[in-house]
Amino acid sequence: MRRFAAMADSEVGRALRSVLDRVQTAAAKRPQDLPKVQPRLVAVTKTKPKELIMSAYKAGQRHFGENYVQELTDKGSDPEIVGQLNDIRWHFIGHLQRNKVNKVTGIPNLYMVETVDSEKLATAINVSWEKLGRTERLRVMIQVNTSREEQKHGISPEKVCDLYKHVVENCPRLHAVGIMTIGVYDYDLRNGPNPDFQVLLKCRTNICQTFNLQPEDVELSMGMSTDFEHAIEVGSTNIRVGSTIFGAREYPGSKPPPKTAPNNPNATPDDQQQPSTDKVESTRQELDAVNVNS
Repeated sequence: MRRFAAMADSEVGRALRSVLDRVQTAAAKRPQDLPKVQPRLVAVTKTKPKELIMSAYKAGQRHFGENYVQELTDKGSDPEIVGQLNDIRWHFIGHLQRNKVNKVTGIPNLYMVETVDSEKLATAINVSWEKLGRTERLRVMIQVNTSREEQKHGISPEKVCDLYKHVVENCPRLHAVGIMTIGVYDYDLRNGPNPDFQVLLKCRTNICQTFNLQPEDVELSMGMSTDFEHAIEVGSTNIRVGSTIFGAREYPGSKPPPKTAPNNPNATPDDQQQPSTDKVESTRQELDAVNVNS
């Protein structure tokens, strides 16, 4: 067991260093007019055992993400994790139903909910956080369905400012720190910049103009194992990377499709709430829709 733990520590540590080096290289390629914000790496541990979380923490990683409420509950409340990883920071990055809000907000060291997609959900989180008596506001992001895929959650781009306003004006226990998207999977960068990322950038511009904010005041959570470097280059401040750090996921009773991306042949599908189909053309059309609000 100790030998296994040592091997896990070594492998996870090497993978983390590799990802962080790639993060720095990508950040250095950003245009000068983008905010000088150090990208945050969220290590996504969906389906992974706590031993790998502890290995990543030992290697210096602090931000971890979970897609499913039960997994976050189990891992976030695990006595060993709570007792030894005292400054771990949990991000919830999956779809959240209102009847599960209390489970998520009750997790020790919950740092952020990245998937607020309705006024009702924002209000439920605000009420739950207030009941807990936490002194610090809970960071939240608004999830945007930039690709308009039916199987994905998120608010439409033209309604982002309305939801942002609701959080700011009606949810005093929440801190709206930015916006998040998943986007289509397997986008080929030979076709140009990822249109989903461009839509999210435009959403940030609209928020900044509407609420008199600076771009550095609104975080962008976009980019996963297959595309985080491109996401950083165009402005992402928060990336969600799992399989590149911890290896391909193991799903009980089934085998996940070992799909790879053309711009990163070593990556596998990462951190998506549900599988998606490519709708690049419709996503490009979203840029025109969002421009109406600018």
